[in-house]
Amino acid sequence: MAGTRTPGRLSPARIVDAALGLADRDGIGALTIRALAEELGTKPMSIYHHVAGKDQLLGLMVESVFDEMGLPDERLDWKDAVRDRCLSARAVLVRHPWAVPLLESGTTPGPVSLRHHEAVLATLARGGLPLPLMAHAYAVLDSFIYGFAIQESNLPVQGGEGSDELAAEISQAFDPEQYPMLVRLTVEHVMQPGYSFGSSFEYGLDLLLDGLERAIPRG
Repeated sequence: MAGTRTPGRLSPARIVDAALGLADRDGIGALTIRALAEELGTKPMSIYHHVAGKDQLLGLMVESVFDEMGLPDERLDWKDAVRDRCLSARAVLVRHPWAVPLLESGTTPGPVSLRHHEAVLATLARGGLPLPLMAHAYAVLDSFIYGFAIQESNLPVQGGEGSDELAAEISQAFDPEQYPMLVRLTVEHVMQPGYSFGSSFEYGLDLLLDGLERAIPRG
């Protein structure tokens, strides 16, 4: 897709916003300094005046993604606060699915991502989770969020208008004698009114949080 070519005064914030938009639209593989310069209606060297290179740009993009995620609300019970944070993180990653492999890959995380991690850990500690359980909780919760976001962004059928027709078209490739459960799931569940793949996220999240709550040592 052609760049938007929107000339104007450059700044790090404007460059990062344009990079986010390009990655959201065309995928992270399409993000190069040259493509970003075309998107901004400028020359690559102009971008280098504000960003040292692609690695720094990716780090700033990760910071921006973390900044979109809501921090746990200190006024809420720990489980409700973590739940809200997980819902927010999933919504952000649905918008930026390319970001998932980058979120924990940096060796020098920025202040926004550090503040985010610190707030989540503090909330888990407030709930009485000992350090080993806290580590398990954070790893399992984020693995669930990240994996779900990737799957959700790539599924052809997620629910909503037109999904039943698409599901019916896909299910025609299933031999009902060989794959009776796939056909049953598609016809009796996916093709039904109100189906939403995303509803499984809250169901799974609550299972995880309930399990973590039960694992907290008592007394």
